[in-house]
Amino acid sequence: MRILVDADACPGAIKDILYRAAERAKLAMTLFANKPLRTPPSPYIGSLQVPRGFDVADDEIARRVESGDLVITADIALAARVIKKAAYALDPRGELYSADTIGERLNMRDFMDTLRASGVATGGPAPLAASDRQRFANQLDALLSRLGAI
Repeated sequence: MRILVDADACPGAIKDILYRAAERAKLAMTLFANKPLRTPPSPYIGSLQVPRGFDVADDEIARRVESGDLVITADIALAARVIKKAAYALDPRGELYSADTIGERLNMRDFMDTLRASGVATGGPAPLAASDRQRFANQLDALLSRLGAI
């Protein structure tokens, strides 16, 4: 099992949680971004800079992910691609996507895109709260424990 992180939009607080988890569980973790990233010195943690462009990091993650890997992403379309490869997808706010829920999430995303295209201001996500960080950490620990990584 590896952890692959869609790092361009991943909050720093979530990256910090992931760094500690990768060290604790001795799991390989790669952060994918279109800009250089600083990561802590660790044999388990690395980064991959991809070229700038729409969905370039997502496409690289989808290409590399394997069954049983864990992908951290808020991108629902990427999460759907990950699930199709029998991997796990976890949102930085702690939502574990699944084959049972991803279709509904994709439909909602498409609906919101349609609203925005028609001029309706839908706003963005709320700032990451302490409760979101805690929910993410709890979900990550539960998943890693269930999969025997810790």
